Amino acid sequence: MAKRGVIVVDLQNEYLPTGKLPLSGIEAAAANAARVIADAREKGIPIFHIRHEATSQTAPIFVPASTGAEIQAAVAPIAGEPVIVKHYINAFRETDLKQQLDAAGVQTLTVVGAMSHMCVDAVVRAAVDMGYPVTVLHDACATLELRFGEVTVPAEHVHAALMAAFVFGYGTVTSTEAYLAVA
Repeated sequence: MAKRGVIVVDLQNEYLPTGKLPLSGIEAAAANAARVIADAREKGIPIFHIRHEATSQTAPIFVPASTGAEIQAAVAPIAGEPVIVKHYINAFRETDLKQQLDAAGVQTLTVVGAMSHMCVDAVVRAAVDMGYPVTVLHDACATLELRFGEVTVPAEHVHAALMAAFVFGYGTVTSTEAYLAVA
């Protein structure tokens, strides 16, 4: 069996209802991610935490050393779990994520986190392009409503469109419950 790794993308305080960019369903997604993390720890599956950080103290969100930029307590890393700090949407861009996955012997990935339509999307597509089979846990990810011109797209539609795109050409999408039942 291929060695699995779990990537936890940007589950940071900024996305909570008290943050500057609250996401629809973020608390439920983080609770499911916490279950996946606990399972991975119990089974010795490597976990890679991704944390977005702005490059400026004057940025509107993810300001370095701010509470908003901190990883949510429910999914916080423990000693020995790497935290990859990124400054771009794609967690592989200008980070050592790929090198850390390779050093840990990871061959397949499980992805949870935020935002579905941005950073989760970018890491999934990049990982698949690098040859990793990817499983996304749809109920351990969250996003927000979007606007394009005069059209408002509800968060659940944004999320569903991304999950459908993943299934169409990028990997497996399943629920936390189904994943934990066979993990």
